[in-house]
Amino acid sequence: MKNAEDAVEPTPVRSIFLSDIHLGTRGCQADSLLDFLRHHESEYLFLIGDIVDFWAMSRGIHWTAAQNTVVQKILRAARKGTRVVFVPGNHDEALREYVGITFGDIQLEHDWVHRCADGKRYLLLHGDEYDQVTRYHRWVAVIGDVAYNTLVRINGWLSWMRRRLGISGYWSLAGYAKRKVKTAVNFIFDFEDSVIHGARERGVDGVICGHIHWAAIREVDGLTYVNCGDWVDSCTAIVEHVDGRLELVEWRGRKAAAPAGDGAAHPAADDADDADALPESALAMTQFLLPRSKIGSKGT
Repeated sequence: MKNAEDAVEPTPVRSIFLSDIHLGTRGCQADSLLDFLRHHESEYLFLIGDIVDFWAMSRGIHWTAAQNTVVQKILRAARKGTRVVFVPGNHDEALREYVGITFGDIQLEHDWVHRCADGKRYLLLHGDEYDQVTRYHRWVAVIGDVAYNTLVRINGWLSWMRRRLGISGYWSLAGYAKRKVKTAVNFIFDFEDSVIHGARERGVDGVICGHIHWAAIREVDGLTYVNCGDWVDSCTAIVEHVDGRLELVEWRGRKAAAPAGDGAAHPAADDADDADALPESALAMTQFLLPRSKIGSKGT
């Protein structure tokens, strides 16, 4: 008997680019990401930083069955022949010690140049190296991270209340704050300009990054700036079609019945074959990604 996942006819794309999933946190929207992954299959899968949030996990690990299944699906895709390249970000920066090594068919790289089907070359990096706050004022970055996570949790409750009241559409409190706070908007544009400058120095046609949780595809003085967004607030990904065209996809798939962060979300029955028993598989994942001595250390 075929399960529900077998009934989904995935859309074939050449490449999928994901960043800022933040596994291990309450804000991670793993259910929506699983739904996206069920509906897309690719030759290449690029994980562009902050996939696992060791900063948040140092304060307390929140690992749901759905997050566990995300890891299992990525590992299974790699085993089945999808080329998976993981470029660590600042929240999983401890993995940068292992760049150049392949773990479980997943290739760890500091950055990567990807040639699309149309011949254009894109520099893939997380982008934190162009964030002056993250590089030189770690304590400010950590405080900002806590504040952002608080906004995301509040937004989860607001979204749940809006659904209960029958209000359609998605409204982001974190996104609203970014648009209204002038310094945040200026930071985003300064970041984009810095990343584009770095890409120009590398002689590529564009850059694909993450870090700022602000999805975009735009042309800047002859170069293409692409940001994957995140799977905490916006639920966005970049896909490369078979002709090399890049598309920003906002995915609002299956919703949890309760607000994000209450631990109520569970994978659907069709994910049962992908997920092992939660405690054992989650432990295996953390051991696979990072020695246990690193887990819980501040700033990693």
